[in-house]
Amino acid sequence: MRIINVFANDTELSQKTKKLLKQKLEKSGFFVPQEYDLNAELIICIGGDGSFLETLHKYNFPSIPFIGVNTGHLGFFQEVYPDGLDEFIFKYKQGKYETQHLKTLKAEVTTAEGKQEFMGLNEILIKGVKSRPIHLNISIGDSFIERFSGDGILVATPAGSTAYNYSLGGSIVDPRLSLLQVTPIAPMNTTAYRSFTSSLILPPYLSIRVNPEYSEHKRKGMLIVSDGMEHFLQEAEEIIFEFSNSIIKLLRFDNSDFWTKVKSKFI
Repeated sequence: MRIINVFANDTELSQKTKKLLKQKLEKSGFFVPQEYDLNAELIICIGGDGSFLETLHKYNFPSIPFIGVNTGHLGFFQEVYPDGLDEFIFKYKQGKYETQHLKTLKAEVTTAEGKQEFMGLNEILIKGVKSRPIHLNISIGDSFIERFSGDGILVATPAGSTAYNYSLGGSIVDPRLSLLQVTPIAPMNTTAYRSFTSSLILPPYLSIRVNPEYSEHKRKGMLIVSDGMEHFLQEAEEIIFEFSNSIIKLLRFDNSDFWTKVKSKFI
């Protein structure tokens, strides 16, 4: 039995598309379960990029390939539109697609109570609570770089370079490249504080180590945000960013081109 998981956000168009897609898949010989099935050969996510990322996190970055049906806005991860379901099913059954492999990012956080790990496909960022500035000692590899002061920093993968990173003034990176990008969030530059104001582009084998500084009279906490999902960190002593071993497989068809998408979405 060929199993395909299908998930959709709650919008009317997404739910309508899910119902229609389920009918078409079952007529084509596939089984679509009600709940997530570990034995599925494909995950179809209906919605926008946000829905795709939520599904990814909900099921813990599975090794099962993904494809997206775009009922949202930007749709960088989405490959199919609601009016192209029949063509998608035909091409999928014929094996007329390529698999794009996307590297994921992890942040290992050390606190007095132990370690926590957070994952992201687009980006992971750290920032102050309630928009307070934070002070971070940043090292790359074995080299100390600076004492950063500002709202926070964002570490992005190539896949995430067109997301929040781009809004912060970071560079758009072709996803075929393997690198990490560190982008400052509202850096402070005064006689008292000096921080880098542009992105740093790093090779994939270097890690970014962050050691926060806290004032005695302020709450010792910050936020870590992975693909838009917030988590409060109490007294984080060290945060290490690096590529993880998890790879996300995304189906692409012959009409898919990254720079064509960039042009259509941003220009």
